[in-house]
Amino acid sequence: MSVAGRALKTFVDRGIGSRTRRENLEGWLWASPWIIGFVIFTAGPMVASVYLSVTDYPLLQGPTFNGIDNYKQLFTDELILQSLKVTTIYSFVSIPLHLVFGFLIALLLNQRVRGLSLWRVVYYLPAVVSGVAVAFLWQWILNADFGLANWLLSLIGIDGPSWLIDPNWALSALIVMSLWGVGGGMLIYLAGLQGIPTSLYEAAEIDGANFWQKFWIITIPMMSPVLFFLLVIGIIGALQTFTQAYIITNGGPDDATLFFMLHLYRNAFQYLKMGYAAAMAWLLFAYIMILTLLVFRSSSLWVYYEGDFKGRG
Repeated sequence: MSVAGRALKTFVDRGIGSRTRRENLEGWLWASPWIIGFVIFTAGPMVASVYLSVTDYPLLQGPTFNGIDNYKQLFTDELILQSLKVTTIYSFVSIPLHLVFGFLIALLLNQRVRGLSLWRVVYYLPAVVSGVAVAFLWQWILNADFGLANWLLSLIGIDGPSWLIDPNWALSALIVMSLWGVGGGMLIYLAGLQGIPTSLYEAAEIDGANFWQKFWIITIPMMSPVLFFLLVIGIIGALQTFTQAYIITNGGPDDATLFFMLHLYRNAFQYLKMGYAAAMAWLLFAYIMILTLLVFRSSSLWVYYEGDFKGRG
């Protein structure tokens, strides 16, 4: 290569390198607000909580290192087991109910009926109402003396229970109350249903498939990624339930609704055991992570994607 050719090549390479560096710098500048926010409000507090979890931190005084004493206390605190039990029962019952009812409502709203847009708004609207407002509303609905629920039961001759003051019914009442927000999942289901190619149903009809066959062979498999997403999000959300129990029952009666997050809140801000509360938070993190990983590991058995169908063909 001539001297002029090498000079031209060097000039071009420098130009490309300068443009690449400029584009990289612009990219980092545009991403910097999110990066800064993540470091300050997410990564930073997580790192701080790791340190606090191995300290005795009464909040009004400085933290002092105490090793793994907080983690040892987790295994001797009887309320930890009770709160994990309550939270697990709530999650394992409410999550399937949310998945099923949300799916059924989405199937109904995916039909061609008059006023469809209005019905979609009606079913979705409760999901965006403030959790505190919903808690106060349901506190009135489930009131044993003048609540709407027991009044409706009395119309058919049933003496309603003391929903919120009976240990046998309090957790069930909160599970029923959780269905108020089923519209959020319904909207995601609806988007998934409308994304299923109609050609699959047309081909099934040509083969003589009836409604149930199309439902089990096409709808359910094609909706399995949506089910998977809502299951993971449901696990993460249900295990962090706090507002309902804090506003309505405050963990009672007899710790029947003592959710883990409520117990954590009490230790942190009522008993001023911030170090112990940080250790509790990491226990909950580990619990959520284990359940989430199990769902991810099982997904290969029941979650299907469009490419899977093409491969089978």
